[in-house]
Amino acid sequence: MIRKKNKDQIQTLREAGVVLAKILDELCEASKPGVTTLDLNDLAIELAKKYKVETILLGYKPGFGSRPYPAAICTSVNNVVQHGIPNEKPLTLKNGDVINLDMSIGYKGMVVDSGRTVGVGKIDKAAQKLLQVTREALYVGIEAAQVGARVGDIGHAISKYVKPYGFGVVEVLCGHGVGFAVHEEPLIPNFGKKGTGPEIEVGMVFAIEPIVNEGTKDVTFDDAGDGYTVYTKDGKRSAHFEHTVVITENGPEPVTESPKF
Repeated sequence: MIRKKNKDQIQTLREAGVVLAKILDELCEASKPGVTTLDLNDLAIELAKKYKVETILLGYKPGFGSRPYPAAICTSVNNVVQHGIPNEKPLTLKNGDVINLDMSIGYKGMVVDSGRTVGVGKIDKAAQKLLQVTREALYVGIEAAQVGARVGDIGHAISKYVKPYGFGVVEVLCGHGVGFAVHEEPLIPNFGKKGTGPEIEVGMVFAIEPIVNEGTKDVTFDDAGDGYTVYTKDGKRSAHFEHTVVITENGPEPVTESPKF
């Protein structure tokens, strides 16, 4: 069942979204050569304390997880598609890397979820294009999330946009409802058929998150043996952008946007 949010809850989500955007701003700016993923996780925890919000991912056990997640953020570097753990086998970032920073926070009983992929130092043109297309695909997906449309319209729009660039849209990982918890109904695949799935209504809240690979869409799960890390099957790079999006009378509103990114 899709649980809609009322006006007060939506206003809280807006406030939470501003905070999460600020935290991600700082994490992105801190992602420089020589910084470790452990440093970034520590910074995320410090910022959560500063803004008095809850680090939802820390200790969270999703249905696919073999154990509670051990960190406050996911840091997915280069060929890591999703769920990279920052603090167990920390990586030192180097010039030319791309890193996805994904975080969920709790604020006044509500939850928002957002992620960005950024370049470390100077990245090559292929990586720049991958990041640009994935970010643009996010906004194409958001634009498709109109009242009266269908959830399948979102994934259809994303995959249609990405396809001409020759990148692989990951199909085994997807977006989801959010707001009362980090993962709610409905599932929102990044591919699909127009006119299918639940009808989109005012008060629904989605985490829309295109996940795009430089090469094949295929991935491998848990090669690291940590219960979480997902890799591209061909070893090429991956990108991910995500916003929490509130469906309003005036259309979809991404509440985790930042003027900086």
